[in-house]
Amino acid sequence: MPGLLAQLCGLVLPVRCAGCGAPDEAWCASCSQQLGRVPQRCEHRAGRLDLLDGHAPAPVWCATPFVGPVRRAVSAWKDGGRADLHPVFARALVAVVVAPDVRGFLAGPDPLIVVGVPTSGAARRRRGGDLVGDLAAAVAAGLAEGGVAARRVTALRRGRDVDSTALGARARGRRLRVDVRPTVRHLLIGSRVLLVDDVLTTGATFAACRRALEEVGAQLVAGVVLASTPSPGEVVDATAGTPPGGWSAGPRAASVESWSRSHPG
Repeated sequence: MPGLLAQLCGLVLPVRCAGCGAPDEAWCASCSQQLGRVPQRCEHRAGRLDLLDGHAPAPVWCATPFVGPVRRAVSAWKDGGRADLHPVFARALVAVVVAPDVRGFLAGPDPLIVVGVPTSGAARRRRGGDLVGDLAAAVAAGLAEGGVAARRVTALRRGRDVDSTALGARARGRRLRVDVRPTVRHLLIGSRVLLVDDVLTTGATFAACRRALEEVGAQLVAGVVLASTPSPGEVVDATAGTPPGGWSAGPRAASVESWSRSHPG
């Protein structure tokens, strides 16, 4: 019955791939290759993270560059009502954090607090919810199932109902310096924090979040994002697929498969 219902809905409201427009699939196999890459370090692409307040930036990993099909799909997910892409992006982020190198870096004697970059009230209403917060919840669940003690906490909020995407880099940094505030200080004191966002651009948002966390005694261990904007002049192959051999073996694939089974789309 669910399959028949999906077919009937497809006749009335045809589904197209959010990345390339191919019919009958929300996210086609070809575009899926964009999210099958080896996790990349990307903090060097964000100028606002460089030596923040005299400190070297925390490492930030991404699943893919913010180009081509991924850029189009993220835009559709955030502002085009494509909620059907959430499981796709959640699985991609879980795959990043359970990759052996990343998981090994995040593991520690104390539980990891997973925090989503806060979204303005206007953006939440426009998008029908806290999309990044939902990604953070998926990341925490994936880490826990992969053997890393982690839990998602809504620890930051935006002080004013302003969406920073319309601001320039300099104005964004000034505004977020005062607009990102901690909400649960008692949970943050002395905690290790993993920050989650959808896209890393200038790094202004991450920088503001790091300041807010450190003001209450938390340590930003690392960040993870779905995609990162390439540096000026950086050549990115938007058609590159999975690494040789894919993700068919090893603890990373097993952890992602386990998470996917328990969190169906």
